[in-house]
Amino acid sequence: MKHIVIAARNVTLGFGSGSARVEVLRGVDLSVTSGERLAILGPSGSGKSSLMAVLAGLERASGGSVHVAGADFSALDEDGLARARRGRIGIVLQAFHLIPTMTAIENVAVPLEFAGIADPAAKARAELEAVGLGHRLHHYPTQLSGGEQQRVGIARALAARPALIFADEPTGNLDAATGGAIIDLLFGRLAETQATLVLITHDVALAARCDRVIEMQDGHIIRDDAQRAAA
Repeated sequence: MKHIVIAARNVTLGFGSGSARVEVLRGVDLSVTSGERLAILGPSGSGKSSLMAVLAGLERASGGSVHVAGADFSALDEDGLARARRGRIGIVLQAFHLIPTMTAIENVAVPLEFAGIADPAAKARAELEAVGLGHRLHHYPTQLSGGEQQRVGIARALAARPALIFADEPTGNLDAATGGAIIDLLFGRLAETQATLVLITHDVALAARCDRVIEMQDGHIIRDDAQRAAA
């Protein structure tokens, strides 16, 4: 049965004070159900990445309420948010953010170890094999192509089998052919794990692959197309 995994109500986010204050999110309401593939579409500066940061527990909202994967993010401090993310949320970022001094298998295994998951090395190996990198386990990020680094990023995000995956412009640093292959891989792995996806993008064609698209502008949701069929 479907259930709500994200419930955000009247969420605001601002930086600075007085006349220098900048409002980034302006009263956002959003609910996401389990298994949904949601694209958040909008131009640079629309607030879409900031909304993802709040929903993923990477940034604290200035106001409103945020409930994600059974946790009340509004009531948690930084340590609490980190604990709430652990094992519940996976994040794939445009810039990969792999640890340069760790091999591919270490980049995937170490977060599993921190999350208290048994046999992290074996699980990391299996996840890297699933994304086609079984032959690159002991290579460092500088020894991997951009596409391979993003495959490691996907493996790291999915290895703990979180209920919720956030992907922020996951193909932004890749050429079109490599980016297409990465998206095919991500959607294929999500079909196997049944995780919910929140995809941040400015690419209309990429957003169309999701079964729901919301569009943001100036910190507001201006369109919510819940009836879009997956491409």
